[in-house]
Amino acid sequence: MGLDSVDVRSEVAVCNLVYRYAELMDEGRFEDVADELFVHAQFVMGPEGTPKIDADAMLAVLNRMVIRHADGTLRTKHVITNPIVEVDEAADTATCRSYHTVFQQTDTLPLQAIVCGRYHDRFERVNGRWRFSERDYTLVDMVGDVSQHLRVPITPAGR
Repeated sequence: MGLDSVDVRSEVAVCNLVYRYAELMDEGRFEDVADELFVHAQFVMGPEGTPKIDADAMLAVLNRMVIRHADGTLRTKHVITNPIVEVDEAADTATCRSYHTVFQQTDTLPLQAIVCGRYHDRFERVNGRWRFSERDYTLVDMVGDVSQHLRVPITPAGR
């Protein structure tokens, strides 16, 4: 699809949803992630053929796995880069492939990148507003010291 046939407002709206996720996660606002962004979404959490989960199940995963520190935050900065947005205006759908790098610093952990990977997201436009319809969480490429971010270890997915 040529750039001239895509409404740039759609691309910006999709990117803003991806960036809003990073902001809410860094603030430790898991409930807002589930209610504001992912209420209509499904999540890929395992290998192909594994059933997708919904926003309620994803919220439970976040609460179970991710460490909130004394200030209520994750002490992280989720940096989203290289978004490639493809919009189908006629179908009211879009996709976005992006990279993420999570930096963390705590009282005992110096500032460092702790995990890098990719997000493959799908979106739908309903009543003129874009929303997440799917996120693939399996695309973890590199893992550092996540001991102060996650309660369980994670491993790179491999390509």
